[in-house]
Amino acid sequence: MRETLSRSGKTPIWKAIAAALRADIAEGRYATGDKLPTEAALADRFGVNRHTVRHALSALVEDGLVRTRRGAGAFVAARPTDYPIGSRVRFHENLLAAGRRPEKRILHIEERAATAGEAQALRVTEGAQICAYFGLSLADGQPIAVFESLFPAERLPGIQAALLAERGVTDALRVAGVRDYTRASTRLTAVLAEATHALHLQLREGDPLLKSTGLNVDPEGWPVEFGRTFFAGDRVTLTLEP
Repeated sequence: MRETLSRSGKTPIWKAIAAALRADIAEGRYATGDKLPTEAALADRFGVNRHTVRHALSALVEDGLVRTRRGAGAFVAARPTDYPIGSRVRFHENLLAAGRRPEKRILHIEERAATAGEAQALRVTEGAQICAYFGLSLADGQPIAVFESLFPAERLPGIQAALLAERGVTDALRVAGVRDYTRASTRLTAVLAEATHALHLQLREGDPLLKSTGLNVDPEGWPVEFGRTFFAGDRVTLTLEP
């Protein structure tokens, strides 16, 4: 069946085609190394000319999802990273389990006063000192998420120094006296990339992101980390686990 796209909408047709192909790759319709349909076949599917298809493919090439070979066609260059979200969310463990090489880069760490909302989430008084950790998460060298993690500084002595030593969050919390922690809540929403997100994730401003807002607690139920993570929508497949 010929699939057409409306030309009356605000989204350029080539962007809509690129988004559809990203979704195909994310859902596993095409695996790493698979050849995509020809430009002619894609033009027929979407009811457009080949120039429009070529524009969409170029955007995917620029994003690192697709590579082209002259005379051979377009091939899937990367697959989304499976990232489970459950009661025990561990970045390094999750990526290693998915067969990826995990890496985190510190963008900025500071101590500051908690806002009213942050204080409520972390169960501290408004204005109490918190450690704010901004970073970039990568899989096999490709940026997949930017994040902001907030920690109650008074409850976790030494947390800032441990994070600055480039320890993982689990190790840093252990240094601060937290032997274990679990995810108490997770909220997922779809958002559009702001300029800073796009810069760090090597995306375009306005590209789709998945925002995860989560709260981790220690064995006694006290909040130890409140975080917001912005995942590149076409590079990560989030799965919910018990």
